[in-house]
Amino acid sequence: MRRILLELSAAIALTLAAILASSGGVSASGVMIMEAFARASATPTASAGAAYISLMNHASQADRLLSVSTPAARTAEIHMTDVVDGVMKMKSVQSLEIPAMGTLEMKTGGYHIMLIGLTAPLKKGEEIEVTLTFEKAGQVTVKVPVGGVAQGGHDHGEGSEGSGG
Repeated sequence: MRRILLELSAAIALTLAAILASSGGVSASGVMIMEAFARASATPTASAGAAYISLMNHASQADRLLSVSTPAARTAEIHMTDVVDGVMKMKSVQSLEIPAMGTLEMKTGGYHIMLIGLTAPLKKGEEIEVTLTFEKAGQVTVKVPVGGVAQGGHDHGEGSEGSGG
């Protein structure tokens, strides 16, 4: 009876591990990267683009996203979109805190990864590699799928609308 319970426990653990591994998230120590996407370039000559990710910190201490890089662009920066006097503006930020046991969601109209000096247009259906450097969790490289030009939020369907970087 004990052997059956051990085998059953092992089977359940392996099943859960397989489910978590296929859930689309990438984990770096206590930080899990989820729901990553980039917008396709609007034109073949576009020199900039944007990528978005959600970060979940499972650790008991806050962590910070310090920098981003990608071979898809000459420069990648952490940016924030803000409305100042009715005008939408973007600015670079030095780092982003991911609270302990909390989530940071990058989305259109808010925080995002600005891709400057694209090496090639971002095409829907392709992927780009983005390396994230965290203060505590270290470096993790994630494959970011490229969605439509107007893709926004977490609706990855054909007709989703976005509101800019």
